Amino acid sequence: MILITQTHELLQFCQSLKGTPFVTVDTEFMRENTYWPQLCLVQVAGPDEAVAIDALAPGIDLAPLFDLMDDPDTLKVFHAARQDLEIFFHLTGRVPAPLFDTQVAAMVCGFGDQVGYENLIAKLTKARIDKSSRFTDWSRRPLSDKQISYALSDVTHLRDAYRKLSHKLQQNGREEWLISEMDILTSASTYEGDPELAYKRIKSRNPKPRVAVLLKELAAWREREAQRRDMPRNRILRDDALMEIAHHAPKNPGDLARTRGLGERMAKGPQGAEILKAVQRGLAVPDSELPKPVKKQELPSGIGPVSDLLKVFLKMICEQSGVAQKLIANAADIDQIAAYGEDADINAMKGWRYDLFGEAALKLRSGEMGLAIKNKKVILLDNPNGD
Repeated sequence: MILITQTHELLQFCQSLKGTPFVTVDTEFMRENTYWPQLCLVQVAGPDEAVAIDALAPGIDLAPLFDLMDDPDTLKVFHAARQDLEIFFHLTGRVPAPLFDTQVAAMVCGFGDQVGYENLIAKLTKARIDKSSRFTDWSRRPLSDKQISYALSDVTHLRDAYRKLSHKLQQNGREEWLISEMDILTSASTYEGDPELAYKRIKSRNPKPRVAVLLKELAAWREREAQRRDMPRNRILRDDALMEIAHHAPKNPGDLARTRGLGERMAKGPQGAEILKAVQRGLAVPDSELPKPVKKQELPSGIGPVSDLLKVFLKMICEQSGVAQKLIANAADIDQIAAYGEDADINAMKGWRYDLFGEAALKLRSGEMGLAIKNKKVILLDNPNGD
């Protein structure tokens, strides 16, 4: 068991991994009281050695670790990588690459939708993981031997999971499928947190155009403020308060103070002034530049049975191929295929999804193929009309 607390130890360890084909990586972090995740511990395992790196150790420089994450010759293996990658992007401005996400690989290899780490390890390696330290406070020091052992188990078991999944991908010829799925995870835009897009996080039912503009300005202000103060966005102002302000468009501190959960002190202080400025920016947008109301696309009548048939076909394809349904298409995608066929602008009509499902789904929709039940199983019939 190794806990690295010194820069020279980290440098020595990272140099020992030079040229290794892959490393497994996991992080432990805290985020309850901050906007940006506070990195507490990084676990890294090569083929033969695993260490825990104390990111909070006084004076430690994580540059050797970041260099390893940038090494184009070493594959970085994570499970459900998105939050881990966000941490590295925030600290370095770069996303670790090349990348292998075992959760996505498991979906491609037939282990279901977004399988959890513990279940995946049990299925692949028969190992049982002690999760008693799952909710520990990773920012407190010193770390116990039990905490370090728990943390290291995540990357040591991940080595075996990676080897088995990689072998399965080679056997079924789906390595390129996984690579295409990594594009979103390795894109910097996934983690940039643009304040101008923060309004998309807020659940609102098709607000009026002026309210939508006000909400966008208010959400952008809150996001910038949360980033500046490194504080959870809802500690700045809750979503329901933003929605109320957007609907009432207060003109002065007195009006703003009537917002539930905001209070007179905040309304009349510097933050209140910034909120009112955001409201004014929203009100200043000319009517001609307001967003058009989003109308829910009305699907043609009578496609319900077609959608149901395509859903049965999707389930059949997924069971036969061992690919998670969620990875191919959702219910809305199926409705699009039923209504618009090859003109449906969805992922199921592109790339490997089209080869696996989309092309045959179009033939089923057009009557060139059919479904039947034989020996209690759904089967596909070519040219069912005998044309």
